[in-house]
Amino acid sequence: MPNIKSAKKRVKVIATKTLRNKSINSELKTDVKKANLAIENGAENKAEAVRVAMKRIDKAAAKGILHKNTAARRKSALARKLNAANG
Repeated sequence: MPNIKSAKKRVKVIATKTLRNKSINSELKTDVKKANLAIENGAENKAEAVRVAMKRIDKAAAKGILHKNTAARRKSALARKLNAANG
């Protein structure tokens, strides 16, 4: 346990940020899984599911939870899967 006042504050701040990041990451993974499932099952709302997942990826990248290249790679993979399913 830290003894210095600023170190104690950092512990609290990091705990708060970790909780926020976990929440956003969890929502992101859920939306990507839903999109992948919709594509695999050929659901009618697969384009909408992919759009929602891409939006979530963009938000995570904007908040610094995902690196911008990681976000681009994940979006590209989703787009490729959707185009393969449509085409």
